[in-house]
Amino acid sequence: MSRGPKPVMIRLSMEEKAALEAIARRPSMTQQIAQRARILLAANQGQNNAQIARVESISVNQVRKWRRRWAERKAIPEEEMSYEKRLQDLPRSGAPGKFSAEQLAQIIALACEDPQASGYPVSHWTPKEVAAEAIKRGIVESISERQVGRFLK
Repeated sequence: MSRGPKPVMIRLSMEEKAALEAIARRPSMTQQIAQRARILLAANQGQNNAQIARVESISVNQVRKWRRRWAERKAIPEEEMSYEKRLQDLPRSGAPGKFSAEQLAQIIALACEDPQASGYPVSHWTPKEVAAEAIKRGIVESISERQVGRFLK
């Protein structure tokens, strides 16, 4: 009696196995990517989704998803998509961020300055004043005081 869909078979080549083992061991690797490599290595050893999920302390659905994604991307040559890239999340939907990391850093740096040095007769910045000064300095074309407040939170 079967308890669910049959897991996607994972058969790694020696090259793939070596690459995934290196990814799983690399100290600079994010834990998310390393975990996905471990999922595939365990699947290659014949473990089922429930066994892998138990060892990794994740859901069976996550194991199922990464087995499926690996199988879908297996035909792509390594020169076109590295093994590490295959283990990354797909791009998220939605609009891209409106402000760059550099703009965010400049706004935070601005908020750390003395407001009196910029001609404001106050001892502490308010989000409204930071927004006005960021626009005045050309850091951003426009920004709301609520957005500045979220940045500084």
